[in-house]
Amino acid sequence: MQLDDLYRRVIMDHYKTPRNRGKFESGESVTIDLNNPTCGDKISLQMQVEEGIVKMAKFTGEGCSISLSSASMMTDAVKGKTVEEALKMADNFSGLMKGESVEFEYEDIEALSGVNKFPARIKCATLAWNALRKGIEHSHKTDN
Repeated sequence: MQLDDLYRRVIMDHYKTPRNRGKFESGESVTIDLNNPTCGDKISLQMQVEEGIVKMAKFTGEGCSISLSSASMMTDAVKGKTVEEALKMADNFSGLMKGESVEFEYEDIEALSGVNKFPARIKCATLAWNALRKGIEHSHKTDN
């Protein structure tokens, strides 16, 4: 099996059986709604951030396999991380989309590395990560 085939399978697995899809039933959370008007992708990210830790992240939305897989991977990867670690992951993901060689503790994210060959799809892949950044910014403002 070639690497591209493996990456496609990982992306499709996250698309067909997304991790952390849904909404919180209760508890305080930050909600960020973003969309990509060029292709119609929409995401609503909910995060519970307590004492500088991303306790939990969930998402709902609609869009292509790239945007929804990326949201699934991102929400799984940031759980339990400090906000600094989560922001560093978002920076690393931006680097990955620019073709930089970046490694992730949560290896599934690397399956999205091929997206950088398709500039129109980069916004699809980064939508959830942009929501993460905005959610962390919002949680910092409410903590102060």
